[in-house]
Amino acid sequence: MEDATVTPAPENSVNQDELILQQQRSIEKEISESIPLIGEKESLKGLEREYEEDPVYLSKAKVLGEKYSFIRRTRPDGNCFFRAFSYAYLERLINNKEEYDKFRDLAFKSKDNLVALGFPKFTVEDFHDTFMEVIDKVGGDTETSHAELHKFFNEQGYSDYVVVYLRLITSGQLQKEADFYQNFIEGDRTVVEFCHQEVEPMYKESDHIHIIAMSTALNTGVRVKYMDRGAGTEVVAHDFPEGSTPSVHLLYRPGHYDILYP
Repeated sequence: MEDATVTPAPENSVNQDELILQQQRSIEKEISESIPLIGEKESLKGLEREYEEDPVYLSKAKVLGEKYSFIRRTRPDGNCFFRAFSYAYLERLINNKEEYDKFRDLAFKSKDNLVALGFPKFTVEDFHDTFMEVIDKVGGDTETSHAELHKFFNEQGYSDYVVVYLRLITSGQLQKEADFYQNFIEGDRTVVEFCHQEVEPMYKESDHIHIIAMSTALNTGVRVKYMDRGAGTEVVAHDFPEGSTPSVHLLYRPGHYDILYP
């Protein structure tokens, strides 16, 4: 009698799904890494060309072009809000000595504030030192400062350290005013849980709550122009904190932030 042969079971569909997902992540990573962390300034006309085949977005890009001259793109890696904000704000401070001095003082003191809130001193100091190094580098000669800023923000180590530190500042502000921010958190999560899961980890996308907390902590106005498929041609603007004068202008398209220049 011949031995019975065992037919292998078809590959588990769950494993197949996981392979497809891995492949998708790999493609996304490759695309993402081919884009600079912070790009060069481009004319808003480039945004119009991008949407030549999309009437809804094209009409909105044209309206946007009436109020803004340039766009600077950021890498779509989940850190784009923090990276775009910090680059745009430091770029603005290069030409504004009084505002620069105020911000430098606030940034310098922020370390002690975070430690007082219970953040580990060793961790905070490490990121704070790099944050201050970048701020100090942009505080000198205008032309050199612009070049230094662009160089720092395209070096992954420096750029990511700035992002991490801003995430810590945002987390600190949320926890400091937990009673207020608890109202904006969905589900049964506490503010601390939300911070550990959605604010402090790298590559986590930012929403209104992140922007409100960070802009409040840094005493800086941010205007975000929301470009989506909503009705009409207007690109809706939101100012954070509400009623503030914006120092930084950002463009939001679903899941991504870039820098705008009025």
